Amino acid sequence: MAMAALRREGRRFAAPLISNNPINPLHSSFAPAKEQALLGVRSISTQIVRNRMKSVRNIQKITKAMKMVAASKLRAIQTRAENSRGLWQPFTALLGDTPSVDVKKNVIVTISSDKGLCGGINSTSVKISRALHKLNSGPDKESKYVVLGEKAKAQLVRDSKKNIELILTELQKNPLNYTQVSVLADDILKNVEYDALRIVFNKFQSVVSFLPTTATVLSPEVVEREAESGGKLGELDSYEIEGGETKSEILQNLSEFQFSCVLFNAVLENACSEQGARMSAMDSSSRNAGEMLDRLTLTYNRTRQASITTELIEIISGASALEG
Repeated sequence: MAMAALRREGRRFAAPLISNNPINPLHSSFAPAKEQALLGVRSISTQIVRNRMKSVRNIQKITKAMKMVAASKLRAIQTRAENSRGLWQPFTALLGDTPSVDVKKNVIVTISSDKGLCGGINSTSVKISRALHKLNSGPDKESKYVVLGEKAKAQLVRDSKKNIELILTELQKNPLNYTQVSVLADDILKNVEYDALRIVFNKFQSVVSFLPTTATVLSPEVVEREAESGGKLGELDSYEIEGGETKSEILQNLSEFQFSCVLFNAVLENACSEQGARMSAMDSSSRNAGEMLDRLTLTYNRTRQASITTELIEIISGASALEG
């Protein structure tokens, strides 16, 4: 008799938890308390929290794996980037780096990554490129973009599509080397007319630090003009020229070689900055996922404890009612 009555009481208390209407977890989490009781939120809230915990745990595993992959790629690129700095430094000593030179045709070479999840390095490069474009634009001036990387392309196409002269992507699909970058530099020089090439990239300093940098490469005509005017390039005339080549031919070769060397270093520096920023971003994401997992675990335990306590109270109340 007592067991049969207890089963009837159990069915009576379980009746509100059974509904012909499907339960919408998103609706039930924001429904009033009375409506939640009718929809049976007690029986489903722990499952929702458990699923959320599983999702966060999976995301944490992915971010930790991405951090390790970025660290491995960074070690491979960092040494090459540091060695490449010796390529462009002699050209800077000889031809100079004059970002303030006033010319008519400016080409802004914006270097970015093809993939995201690497902090704000791409947005920084695009902001500097836009500022340079605005600074070097005018009635008698012309500024164009050459975009390297998908992320800069996606941002600049929105408002500067007509000013983009050339787009190159998937630079890091294969390991970067000087031959590959020199071919890209040759394509850029063949497809654009310029007086000054302004290369915007992120210079690698440490895993958690990068420096937005602009390098300027002048055309042979501008270099010769600056040398004749006795500016910063005035010391160029102190060098003796051997062989049958003229000064203009030598400046042409030096300018092209300087651009390929600077571009090679800029691409490697930006790749290092990308991997370092990705390491930092994934480390922060992993820590945030851990904190979220702790909060969800606490919520799950509290919800489970409240559910158990409620069920015990209902059973005891039912037993007391039978005894009374």
